[in-house]
Amino acid sequence: MWWKRFKESYFFYSFKRDPIAIVSFVILAILILSSMAAPLLAPYNPYDTAGIDIMDSEMPPSWMEEGDRRFLLGTDIQGRDLLSTMYYGLRVSVLIGCGAVLLQALLGIIIGLISGYVGGKVDAFLMRVADVQLSFSTLMVAIFISAIFQVAFGVGRYEDMAVPLLVVIIGLAEWPQYARTVRASVLGEKNKEYVEAARVIGLNRWRIMLHHILPNTLSPVLVISTVQVANAVMSEAALSFLGLGMPVTKPSLGSLIKSGFEYIFSGSWWITLFPGILLVLFVLVVNLLGDWLRDVMNPKLYKDV
Repeated sequence: MWWKRFKESYFFYSFKRDPIAIVSFVILAILILSSMAAPLLAPYNPYDTAGIDIMDSEMPPSWMEEGDRRFLLGTDIQGRDLLSTMYYGLRVSVLIGCGAVLLQALLGIIIGLISGYVGGKVDAFLMRVADVQLSFSTLMVAIFISAIFQVAFGVGRYEDMAVPLLVVIIGLAEWPQYARTVRASVLGEKNKEYVEAARVIGLNRWRIMLHHILPNTLSPVLVISTVQVANAVMSEAALSFLGLGMPVTKPSLGSLIKSGFEYIFSGSWWITLFPGILLVLFVLVVNLLGDWLRDVMNPKLYKDV
């Protein structure tokens, strides 16, 4: 039974013995589940304009002198409940991060498999493309794609398509990380006996790559994916802060931080501080889990248990 095998595995044994991994996993699970359940947990709906009063804008947290019991963490410049917008904003940031990583992984794995297995001029060409891609930062790709889209379809349409566009922007900017990792793994696997045996019995290239080589390259891919989710969420926050990501009317952690940044020195510090703390906490626990996963997946660190 798979559950029994899992409980007896080194992976689960290592997890139980690492308190940092356990705490990080629990916090991450709480954050993700609460963000996905935002419509149920949030006191207010930040997308419901009928329930938002501009007269409630920039109210401090409820425990402060001028606070209101209705708004535990205060309100933003539009009069939205900050706690509710953080729930919804985290959900948007997580969706963008996970979607971007899926796109990165899809592109990177396919290109890395072809490059490493075929070799020769194909390998040289694909790796030069990866090198060129790495020379462009996520910000440059975002400026290029968002500018083209806004000119072609207008600013209003851009706001409606902000989430899928950010997934594409961040995904296209970061795929070489996967491609290089997968290529290195494929180069180490393609001359092994099991691959030679697959060739001898007449299996085609794609079947060998997908059914035989790919499963043996997934460990480093899993580790990279964990870290890349945190990087993608940070990229979304950075792009939104610079005005190239989510619009202020559609909450994400980045757009919330941006919306309150210009008011932070006028006394409305909570608009930026609380979303910033949530962003740092999310990225921190994901990176801690990624570090633990990297150590567990490293065969050189295995011990007899």
